[in-house]
Amino acid sequence: MKQNSVMLIRQWLALLALVAMFLPVAAQAQSKSPEALIRENINEFMQQLDGREEYYANNLDELKALVNDSLDEVADFRYIGASVMGSYFRNATPEQRSRFADVFRQTLIDTYTRGLVTFDYDEIRVLSDQRGQRHEDQASVDMEVVANNGQVYPVSYSLRLSDGEWKVVNVIVNGINLGLTFRNQFDQSMRENNRDYDAVIRNWSPEIGVDELEQGGDA
Repeated sequence: MKQNSVMLIRQWLALLALVAMFLPVAAQAQSKSPEALIRENINEFMQQLDGREEYYANNLDELKALVNDSLDEVADFRYIGASVMGSYFRNATPEQRSRFADVFRQTLIDTYTRGLVTFDYDEIRVLSDQRGQRHEDQASVDMEVVANNGQVYPVSYSLRLSDGEWKVVNVIVNGINLGLTFRNQFDQSMRENNRDYDAVIRNWSPEIGVDELEQGGDA
């Protein structure tokens, strides 16, 4: 049972990386909508992974380097880090803010790398009927993941336009707002460590409850 739970966590975290890894940057972002970028690059990503699962399973360092380079270009980790720190961001030193963004990024990359070699699914599809953008510099792209047992799970990526580039800033999986979940975990850790920023950053290890993912939420 424990092994299955660990596998589920890895599968979901791998899913989070699936789209973010291959979003184009800069020039392409200016000429294509977020939906078009994701749709094209999901197809490209699937082709690159197809038949190479065993290779990457035996060459995790190579896969980690690929994830690291890709996410470094497409995810706004500074923005995400500030959001996760929430109200604590204001009183953190510039060095602590920078260090947390780096630690947060590395923990996700490590987890994504492990998850990508175990993720199992039948289909990942970008919905043809997308919600309209409420703001010019904000967008969301809705997807569905079809599990082997036929269960369909909704996934929504939040993107932010900054300096002409679309960047991923949050993900909602099966109704669970991951940004909010991580923020709550940071807040709890700060309370448990008497607001010791260095201790919280040093021991940061984001977790997603298996039961929570299975049951979903209403974000």
